[in-house]
Amino acid sequence: MRILLVEDDETIAGYITKGLEEAGFSVERASTGKEGLYFALNEQYDAAVFDLMLPEVDGLSIIAEMRGKGITTPVLILSARQSVDDKIAGLQTGADDYLTKPFSFAELQVRIQALIRRSSATPASSLLQVGALTLDRFTRDVQHAGQPIVLQAREYSLLMYLMSNAGRVVTKTMILDHIWEYNFDPQTNVVEVLIHRLRAKVDKPFGTNLIRTIRGVGYVLSAQES
Repeated sequence: MRILLVEDDETIAGYITKGLEEAGFSVERASTGKEGLYFALNEQYDAAVFDLMLPEVDGLSIIAEMRGKGITTPVLILSARQSVDDKIAGLQTGADDYLTKPFSFAELQVRIQALIRRSSATPASSLLQVGALTLDRFTRDVQHAGQPIVLQAREYSLLMYLMSNAGRVVTKTMILDHIWEYNFDPQTNVVEVLIHRLRAKVDKPFGTNLIRTIRGVGYVLSAQES
């Protein structure tokens, strides 16, 4: 799941990014309101976290612009402003939640997950299934025919991406962009390594071939193993 983080404090931004990535999220960071507004209007995210006091464009203005253009991305305000009036202003502008600094990362993560869950059309939308393989995007539970599969953060992110695009070929570049979100050397083998690790957990123990290589194109996850 992709999160937009707009925070000008590098220490806080780094702390949040590290924690969310370890939890399996993909994070796009912006350090100015202008940059954050551009991302918010031109990219798709599962949720966004905004500071209020930002250079160039403040957080409330970003939210107002988003809502004015019909963008419904769930927004959590993370701010040092603690007054009731500030919270009311944020929520009335279009934010979905408000968390004050200093904060607990565990609470931040739970609130983000709650926002994503509430924004889903139906509770069932949290469950992805391909054949006997299931993944719950909110509990992060992965199973094959009821047998639990334990994945590391990037393995989980890759599997969720492949399952979200089940039956469609995703290229190496698409995977790099979605999982790492910055440009690697085109010759890097990090995707191949991650695919190999994922197959060792998702396919090999069960004698399946759900994750297939389309030579010269990319990868596809499908219940059709031929």
